[in-house]
Amino acid sequence: MGRKLSRGITALLIGAILTGCATTQPYDYTAFRQSKPKSILVLPPINDSLEVNAPNSVLAHATLPLAESGYYVFPVTLVVDTFRENGLTSPGDIQAVAPAKLLEIFGADAGLYIKIKKYGTTYVVISSSTTVAADAKLIDLRTGQLLWEGSAYASSDEGGNSGDGLVGLLVKAIANQVIASVTDEGHTVAGMATRRLLSAGRPNGLLYGPRSPYYEQQ
Repeated sequence: MGRKLSRGITALLIGAILTGCATTQPYDYTAFRQSKPKSILVLPPINDSLEVNAPNSVLAHATLPLAESGYYVFPVTLVVDTFRENGLTSPGDIQAVAPAKLLEIFGADAGLYIKIKKYGTTYVVISSSTTVAADAKLIDLRTGQLLWEGSAYASSDEGGNSGDGLVGLLVKAIANQVIASVTDEGHTVAGMATRRLLSAGRPNGLLYGPRSPYYEQQ
């Protein structure tokens, strides 16, 4: 019995190690490097969360990390207004537009497709935290080819409880609920998640663009 248990534990450990290795494989940037995009069109994010303000929040944060990474980013207000003038207001409908059509209208090299998976504050008995999670794909608008995809997550509670006792945790939870109710904490956390998602130089993240001094050094 002991030997069978030992073998079972060993098998689980080996499986966990192999799974961990599989998730840390370097991203294949072959298509990205061949495409060499200079400009990026950020499309309004699709929202899978229950927070109606999530798309505007994430979209507002998307331009800065892309620009800092060396790309020209089309102004989001101009992009949204252009779609609206053409009768498109739903992010789902906008992201369904053919890449060739987006290229014809905007002339961008690549389009960034974002999907918000989670956005909002979760309350439990002794804790509360605001979390934002999103996925993104970069598509070559000239060929329709996938250049890169990734995901990111951020939480207001990433610092942990710092060893607080039960009373401390209760006080902290109440305080967090009050803060979340009177401030848009989700917008702040969205900035953290979006920067992690769209900043070049991160493991398996975007490559630096031609306006960056680090271009083609990855």
